[in-house]
Amino acid sequence: MRRWRTCLGTAMRFALIEQSRNRLALLIVLLFVPLWTTLAYEVVARTPLRFYVRPVGRHVVMDGNVLTQVVGALQALTLVVAFMMFVATARSAVFDRRLVRAGFPRSCLALAKCASLVLVAAAVAVCATAWTHLFWQPVQPEVFAAGMFTGALVYGGIGIVLAAVVRSELAGMFLAIMISSIDLLLQNPLINPESDSALVRCLPAHGAVQTAVTAAGLHVMPWSCLLLGLGWALGMAAVGMTAFAWRTRAERPVRASTPAVEETVSVP
Repeated sequence: MRRWRTCLGTAMRFALIEQSRNRLALLIVLLFVPLWTTLAYEVVARTPLRFYVRPVGRHVVMDGNVLTQVVGALQALTLVVAFMMFVATARSAVFDRRLVRAGFPRSCLALAKCASLVLVAAAVAVCATAWTHLFWQPVQPEVFAAGMFTGALVYGGIGIVLAAVVRSELAGMFLAIMISSIDLLLQNPLINPESDSALVRCLPAHGAVQTAVTAAGLHVMPWSCLLLGLGWALGMAAVGMTAFAWRTRAERPVRASTPAVEETVSVP
């Protein structure tokens, strides 16, 4: 047990060092997320939009720029966290396989990646919530941050999955951008008037969007949407860890076939 804890601490240190080396992702967090949310609030018209909130079972009317900022903040967070987890998992794949072959517990590596995902998702969710406070005050700021957090968790898991099944970093980032764009754009009533359709409910970030919008303007606790978002996050994390275990599986050494040797006995 003591050795396992030591291995977990070492794996956590490796995971955090790998995240800190991704300077491009850190730059995106510091610049892209505030820039995108600011533009969404300042440029988009304040035209009232109807948005169907499932926790209360009815439509609510909110300013278009506020709704776009909420959905845009989620889209920025999902892209950033998916990018960070994809790059960290892909670049450490060879090192992880060497550790496993050397006897390092695979469970420690997997748990460390999950822990780093939680820390990264929490950090970017707090940053996005704090930046939003510069423009308007969500009715339930803690629940608003929880919605951002669950969305980041879901796409962090997707980033881990993509790192396990896609070899090229360019292809992985393209897939992450396309999945996130389709998901969040279809849930923006400014772009899609049918954002409350049955198909939209099946999208990965649906629970996160519903949670954030509910917390932005209503005094209602969206338990069902929070649980939906956490369910997606746990599902993606499980798939990602399964893919990670498959990528780091120990290969059995192949026994070389030894040809039969004929012994000849010399008779005098």
